[in-house]
Order: sequence, then structure tokens, then C-alpha cells
Amino acid sequence: MKKRDPLSLGDIFKVYTPADDSGKYISKEFQDFGYRLAVDLDDLAHKALYIRLAKTVDRAILEKARAFAVDALHARSRARLFMWKMRELKKNKEHLTSDTK
Repeated sequence: MKKRDPLSLGDIFKVYTPADDSGKYISKEFQDFGYRLAVDLDDLAHKALYIRLAKTVDRAILEKARAFAVDALHARSRARLFMWKMRELKKNKEHLTSDTK
């Protein structure tokens, strides 16, 4: 059995692609999730909105809405589809919690 040779630093940097370095830093997990959400929905112009949603809205709702929007192949605007689905999921969750009380 032959051991694999360690990768050289040059080989590692060939594969590594740094994120957009615009002088701002992401220091919290919800900021990273919101940014990734904006990238997935192809809506970087509104990344602050997605970061705020990642901070305030239940993560399960955001994940379901993201999956729904990303899976829509012929959507004109994935961002609009995401917002619609998120609203629907929030309404259903509120409706279910009010019925159980």
C-alpha cells in the first residue's frame, strides 16, 4: 500500500477560491447563511434582507422555501418565489399553532 504524498501549498491554492472580498466580514453563522441564500437565489443586491431573515425567521422555514425556489427550473425570479413560499409556510405554521391552543 502506497501512502499519498501531501499536497503542496501551490496545489491547495489552485483549488481554493476565496469569497468576494469587499472589505466586509462575516462573523456570525446567520450572516453566512443569509449570504449563501442570496447567492442561491441569485439576488446579491438584497443580501442584507436575507441576512436579516436568517437572523429572525425559523431556519426550517427558510430551508424549505430555499429548496422550493432553487428546485424551480423555469422560475423568472427565484427570489420572488422564495419570498412567496416563505410567507405561505409562515402562515401555515401560525395557523397550526393557533389551532392547538
